[in-house]
Amino acid sequence: MALSLFQRIGFVLRGGQKHSRTRVTTTMSDKTFDEAELRERLSPEQFAVTQHAATERAFTGEYWDVWEDGTYHCIVCDEALFSSETKFDAHCGWPSFDRALSDDKVGEKRDLSHGMVRVESVCGKCGAHLGHVFPDGPTDTGLRYCMNSASLRLATDDESTSEGETTA
Repeated sequence: MALSLFQRIGFVLRGGQKHSRTRVTTTMSDKTFDEAELRERLSPEQFAVTQHAATERAFTGEYWDVWEDGTYHCIVCDEALFSSETKFDAHCGWPSFDRALSDDKVGEKRDLSHGMVRVESVCGKCGAHLGHVFPDGPTDTGLRYCMNSASLRLATDDESTSEGETTA
């Protein structure tokens, strides 16, 4: 049975299964980052987005219109989160993906801010705020992970290839 968007507000649909939107799948790593270290390492916008759930303005982030092949990593802990193969243009001004690399890579939290009911996406390793996930994606997952560029770092396939090369 197909659910309307209003019926789906209380659920995230994955593979035909219903999951409570209050489910938190975040697994925190043993590594913790103190505020001073993060403020030193991250830009003010990256810090505000990842640590205080701020949102960058649409169409201003580094990756909203980037289509290079690679893997998107958490800017805080460098965990690999999304493949460029799952990125699509949602015409919203933020990088959008239809799935994470695996279910444990991105956690979900209920977000009641700004008078809305949404699902916040957080890094499954360090808990950094990434963006939100919506049940209106165009692929078989039905999901749209709408991420802040400020929370991501793209490792292009070219970088991975050159890093793995050895000299004779």
